[in-house]
Amino acid sequence: MSSVLSRAVGLLPGRGPRAIDSAAILSALPVPVVVLDADNRFRQVNHAAEQFLGISASGLAQMRLNDLVPADSPLYLLIEQVRQTEGTVSNHDLSLESPRLVKTGITVLGSAMAEEPGAVVLVLQDASAARSLDRQLAFRGAARSVSGMAAILAHEVKNPLSGIRGAAQLLEASVDEADRELTVLIRDEADRIRALVDRMEAFSEKPIARTAVNVHRVLEHVRRLAQSGFAETVRFQENYDPSLPPVWGNRDQLVQVILNLVKNAAEAILTAGVAHPEIVLTTGFQHGMRIAVPGTSERVDLPLYVGVRDNGPGIPEDIRPHLFEPFVTSKASGSGLGLSLVAKIVGDHGGLIEVDSRPGRTEFRLHLPVVSEKDPA
Repeated sequence: MSSVLSRAVGLLPGRGPRAIDSAAILSALPVPVVVLDADNRFRQVNHAAEQFLGISASGLAQMRLNDLVPADSPLYLLIEQVRQTEGTVSNHDLSLESPRLVKTGITVLGSAMAEEPGAVVLVLQDASAARSLDRQLAFRGAARSVSGMAAILAHEVKNPLSGIRGAAQLLEASVDEADRELTVLIRDEADRIRALVDRMEAFSEKPIARTAVNVHRVLEHVRRLAQSGFAETVRFQENYDPSLPPVWGNRDQLVQVILNLVKNAAEAILTAGVAHPEIVLTTGFQHGMRIAVPGTSERVDLPLYVGVRDNGPGIPEDIRPHLFEPFVTSKASGSGLGLSLVAKIVGDHGGLIEVDSRPGRTEFRLHLPVVSEKDPA
């Protein structure tokens, strides 16, 4: 392995072999790298691979690839091609799915190791974050369209709407019982339209006031609200990393985001009649998550993540690609603005939101910035 890495990085002129520590280089690589022997046992992994696979190096040392990936996976065909050609083979948009591992849209680069016959080096690249960011930028554009529409509606609709509602109230007191039902209908519909305009106004482009926020207190607040109301029959499980630094954000808006996600999760599992409804709240620290700020050369670290997972029926496949777009919903009575507002708020924080859904498991994961030295106290 040392000679392979030495050839890959190249020794500088005048430097001896001891100038490069191949194990240190492997560990420092930000992409997951694993080495399989001829029997597909895990021989070596770097830190990024441990995070990617969700298993420690010591645990992987006791496993074979088929303990994680089913035998019909295209990954085995790639590995076999590498061994037959003793060269480099790549494949894109692979899915690695099993009870212990769910990864989609993976690019795999495999290379043979001449020093160890049958051994294969695999470089795994997860493009899901990049795709999520691309989608989120599109959603922000859609949210800006909603914002412009809301400004027009607020100006052109709210005032005449108030007049219509007032006239309906005056008529209600002077008409007979049959016509009174119509005046009540007019008044209720005017209230409904006004409420929709109010919700759309939440998309307005206003700067947010940020402070250091303890995300665990936000989650605890949302959990108490949920269990005292719409999710009183749902079991909550909390898997928190107590050592996390504060989030650099707006507490009220983060409450709104997580409350929306928890409410959607509760409605999904209760409507489906799940026997043992459960919502799992998680937090953790993930190294290496960085995104570029649109329109600038600045890059933002997003090491802190918050997860909201439920054991409901999953999100319909035809809706998933458009989930955060305005007016897209699977609810009969929904307006389709909740998740688009969530995406906008997360984007305003410089963060990223991802979703992974299949029958029996749906998880929304927020990647958020933490307080840094340059942030005002």
